[in-house]
Amino acid sequence: MKKNLKSQSRRQPLAPVLNVSRLHIERGGTTILGAVDWRVEPGQHWVMLGANGSGKTSLLSALTGYLMPTAGEMTLLGQVYGGYDWRELRKQVGIVSSSVRQMMADDEPALETVASGKYAMIDFWGTVSRAEKAEAAKLLRQVECEYLADRPWQVLSQGERQRVLIGRALMAHPRLLILDEPCAGLDPAAREHFLQFIQRLGHQKHAPTLVLVTHHVEEIMPVFTHLLVLKQGQVLAAGEKGKVLNSRVLSETFGMQMRLVKAGGRYTLKMKENR
Repeated sequence: MKKNLKSQSRRQPLAPVLNVSRLHIERGGTTILGAVDWRVEPGQHWVMLGANGSGKTSLLSALTGYLMPTAGEMTLLGQVYGGYDWRELRKQVGIVSSSVRQMMADDEPALETVASGKYAMIDFWGTVSRAEKAEAAKLLRQVECEYLADRPWQVLSQGERQRVLIGRALMAHPRLLILDEPCAGLDPAAREHFLQFIQRLGHQKHAPTLVLVTHHVEEIMPVFTHLLVLKQGQVLAAGEKGKVLNSRVLSETFGMQMRLVKAGGRYTLKMKENR
């Protein structure tokens, strides 16, 4: 027993998946992000919530190296911004967004779409090896879409495309998977099917850390543990979901009196009536 305790005491704490400190982005005299602090620990799943124009896209662009910070520090997967080739690092971050969805070739089979994720390439022109095809087939099963392996992109539904893109992102074995408004364009039934899938994905063994970017509280599934709430380029609130997600914070986020309703682990947002 003493030996086990001694062994445990030697274990080093896991480094954060993401650590943003006093991040500031300014362009042309306009502050886009101001003094943003955000820390994501292993085992957490986050929602980034905010109205349109709150800074969600700018923060994602900074994290993935497409928007250079004016000041502050960023550490992603143990690497400090400025001390590592961010172009290489972002290959380890899976991203599912509408922009990726729109770039896929119409005639590309789902199996090849997933396999190409290993190289982070759109319209992959190389040869997919037998081992890569086997891994891609395994991932299609993981995202519950193995029946789509031979179907071309153009005939897939929006919900099927989102799942295939998640399989594609997982092909590179990311530690962080960013879902950038993944329900945009889905009808209510397809959205619910997709959200239930995200719930199952987050509970899978060795699942990557999930970050869901949205402005809809209805998309916040029970699997998500923490919230980062942005307003006008600044952090309005951040922390455990049970402490951050409330009517007061949401009213301030969206600039009108809101009432948050929780039922069965899910949320809806209603506008308070003036009396």
